[in-house]
Amino acid sequence: MDRRLFVAALAGTSALPALSAPRFAPGAIRRLLDAADVARSRGGALVDPATGAWQGNAEEAQRFAADEDFWEPVQRAFDLDRTWINLNNGGCSPAPTHVMAQLERDLRYSNELPVIHMWRDLEPRIEVVRRELAREFGCDTEEMAVTRNASEALLTLIHGIDLKPGDEVLLSNQNYGRMINGWKQRARRQGIVVKEISFPVPCTTPQQIVDAFAAGITPRTRVMEITHITNLTGQILPVKELVAMARARGVETFVDGAHAFAQFPFTRDELGCDYYGTSLHKWLLAPIGTGFLYVRRDRIPRIWPLYAENEGQVGDIRKYEEVGTHPAANHNAVSVSLAFHRALGAARKSARLVYLRDRWAKRLLAEGAGRVRVLTPLDSPWGGGLGFFNVDGLDPAKLGDWLYSKHRVVQTPIVHSEFKGIRVTPNVYTSLDEIDRFAELVLTAIHKGLA
Repeated sequence: MDRRLFVAALAGTSALPALSAPRFAPGAIRRLLDAADVARSRGGALVDPATGAWQGNAEEAQRFAADEDFWEPVQRAFDLDRTWINLNNGGCSPAPTHVMAQLERDLRYSNELPVIHMWRDLEPRIEVVRRELAREFGCDTEEMAVTRNASEALLTLIHGIDLKPGDEVLLSNQNYGRMINGWKQRARRQGIVVKEISFPVPCTTPQQIVDAFAAGITPRTRVMEITHITNLTGQILPVKELVAMARARGVETFVDGAHAFAQFPFTRDELGCDYYGTSLHKWLLAPIGTGFLYVRRDRIPRIWPLYAENEGQVGDIRKYEEVGTHPAANHNAVSVSLAFHRALGAARKSARLVYLRDRWAKRLLAEGAGRVRVLTPLDSPWGGGLGFFNVDGLDPAKLGDWLYSKHRVVQTPIVHSEFKGIRVTPNVYTSLDEIDRFAELVLTAIHKGLA
């Protein structure tokens, strides 16, 4: 029965209608059943038949974090080039094999007769994807727009809100560069004022961040854009407190959740936000070119779409999806990724990502001759699976190039005006051998140099 419930969750049969029920490759099913067997033996295989979500608390999730018997079959649910160690899943992650199977099948079906197969047969299934994303995020279906990425979602907000010359927008200098550039373009074209604040990293006292933003608000501030978790050091921001503080001052808050959704569990109500944008091809393991934009229902008429809406769509969340001809296969496969995510369990998955982060980060701190600094909060709710470190005396760009070109380890060197280092983002398919190999290479560089 445990195996049946697990597969039902993965296939979405209890949460999704037959119209969008995914069909898994036999190999993928075999591997996932192996994981289900391990979970059952640990007393953790049962899932909620109504939602497809794994049912377990934080303590049980921690127990699974280091259970290699469970994660090894999950790792084999991906077709990967294992001659590389990919530690840049924060940029874009591979999707599981069975997600790609549905994507490929729908692309081929679309191509047979696009105006019928894609537009008439497949495109309407976006309504199922909308419903399931809304359920996962904890909002109304009519508040969820399916986009192509976080940039499209956030730039819809950035360019869609009415502002006049002299109005101020408050950002952090750790916001994603494309969003900062979007605001700066509005400043050049329309005369708005963009202000940036700074906060220390790592930061384990969230009130410091709230105070920094509060100090930047003036009577002319109209919008505050924040990241849920930064793409630089993996600092998680106190979104709920920031939104409440800004709302009390009459300031709208846009939340960039590109790296947050499906990396760690949360819902809309836990954030209290009115606007949220994210990508799904990072931590949800959905196909490349998928994301969502949440706009609270009473705010939809206030935000213009990037593309002109159809008549009668002023208050319709679907106006943000009017982007012209696009493949239906990409967004429809999100339903398969959601089922996979639910069966793994958001808490169990988050605990695994933090476990992988700690395995390399704490080893470098312990064996790095006192030269390693980790700028991601460890042993803290303000850090997740995304980790960031630097080494005194080692240029991160040179270290990153050495790891990449000499040892085929993909990571992300970052130079910010206030800090620099290397970002490390494994995912659920990453093996402990790969994590240990990365740590050993960095320690070799520390003790012997970049030979």
